[in-house]
Amino acid sequence: MAANETTTLETVRGAAGGRLEHARLFLSEVRNELKRVTWPSQKEVYATTVVVILTSIFFGVYLFVLDFGLNSLVQWVFRRFGAA
Repeated sequence: MAANETTTLETVRGAAGGRLEHARLFLSEVRNELKRVTWPSQKEVYATTVVVILTSIFFGVYLFVLDFGLNSLVQWVFRRFGAA
């Protein structure tokens, strides 16, 4: 092997090893961070889920009524002025 080929091979091995070290360090930091997380209780998860569902239903109905009203208004304007 020539000197250039050896240097290139060592550089590639170093880069691959560096990536493995970075991945190992990253996973270690993720594990440590997850140990510090305060997870919600089952009761809190249930309560926030109910709030999200009720809020979604409220805004769904609100937007439906608003859309229906505006659509009716636009159709009335078109009929009134003979555009439709």
